[in-house]
Amino acid sequence: MISKEIVVANKTGIHARPASMFVKTATQFKSNITVTKDGKTANGKSLITILSLQLVKGSNITISADGADAAEAVDTLIKMVESKFGEE
Repeated sequence: MISKEIVVANKTGIHARPASMFVKTATQFKSNITVTKDGKTANGKSLITILSLQLVKGSNITISADGADAAEAVDTLIKMVESKFGEE
């Protein structure tokens, strides 16, 4: 399993549009992907569970993947969060 931590930096957090971008990207990987915040874990390929984490600006999250393409999946998703989903 590969895991990396990141802080959500975009002003509006991960609301519906960036969450759907995240899920769309996550589903392109074979690995199981999870997002964890404050001890709660969500399936990285499920829009509903990602939104349920209420990822606001400043949220410290851990993106994890387990599978053949885990490292690539985590790196790609971390870069998306770092880019603030193109919102700023």
